[in-house]
Amino acid sequence: MTSTRILAIRHGETTWNVDTRIQGQLDIDLNDTGRWQAQRVGHALAQEPIAAVYSSDLKRAFDTACAIAQSPTRLALTSPHALLKVTAHTGLRERHFGHLQAQTWTQIETGWPDDAKLWRSRDPHWSPEGGESLLALRARIAQCVDELACQHVGEQIVLVAHGGVMDVLYRLATNQDTQAPRTWHLGNAAINRLLWTPQGLSLVGWGDVSHFDESATGPRDETTA
Repeated sequence: MTSTRILAIRHGETTWNVDTRIQGQLDIDLNDTGRWQAQRVGHALAQEPIAAVYSSDLKRAFDTACAIAQSPTRLALTSPHALLKVTAHTGLRERHFGHLQAQTWTQIETGWPDDAKLWRSRDPHWSPEGGESLLALRARIAQCVDELACQHVGEQIVLVAHGGVMDVLYRLATNQDTQAPRTWHLGNAAINRLLWTPQGLSLVGWGDVSHFDESATGPRDETTA
């Protein structure tokens, strides 16, 4: 067997998600809804065979990953000798948005209209001052996934990251161009399933939010990816 199964999870909700404020690589905490979402996804994955959990080192992702690895449901079903640990990896960080980090979309469109236009057009070569281009982000994520997945051939791993990372993973798995308009959902704490082989990624399932069925509202989509 030369494949690795991947469960790719975006972090739970933050207050900045609600405010449409650009987080990028700033270290923002989960809000109460985000912590609840993390607990729910942890419960949903409790019986999944998982060899390793990798996460962005930013705490909104890392705390979501810990909720998966240390879910009370998983702990009740697992031998203490087989408990999961979360390994932080900077390669799973969100895109760096440079001088636009900490700004809301309204502030960006008002204060930096040229940047806002380039961002909306998904210009693959444009990068905010001090930030990353879409091409640089795609290359970083592809390299990181290859590095991690090749260590777990025949197993299943969890990758917890960010909306921009999920967007790249979907595009890689479906062979979509960086500039293609996005028609897929990037919800907080949704469960996305991928298969990795040395030839690349393929899509198994995307955007599963059935673990939120008891909630009146679904997870918030990533509007800036």
